[in-house]
Amino acid sequence: MGFFIPEDGLKRLPPQDTRIVALDAEPYPDGERLHVNLKMTPFETRPYIEVTLTDAKGDEVAAASIVEPMSWQLEFTLHLRGATASPFTITARLFYPDGPHAEPVAKVIDVMPAK
Repeated sequence: MGFFIPEDGLKRLPPQDTRIVALDAEPYPDGERLHVNLKMTPFETRPYIEVTLTDAKGDEVAAASIVEPMSWQLEFTLHLRGATASPFTITARLFYPDGPHAEPVAKVIDVMPAK
């Protein structure tokens, strides 16, 4: 459902071709949060995204659910909630509830606790 379609010349892809093209996370200086950047291919239909952060033991430390984002470039913060078992793995999964699912994208991040 689109009420406003900007004239930006971008080729928007159908759900079966929509993918995450970049996932990056940098720790904040306090060592308690991560600044996350996620980029997707421009899309025709807004997807759903599940992001999880696990510690070195495989325990989930943080999670975020993004439902039908307005943009294909997202920035957000994940809180570590006191977790210290670095390295952490951030995983993002793009999907459509009634349609295709893209392969998850993961990245390992070392976070040093603040002194």
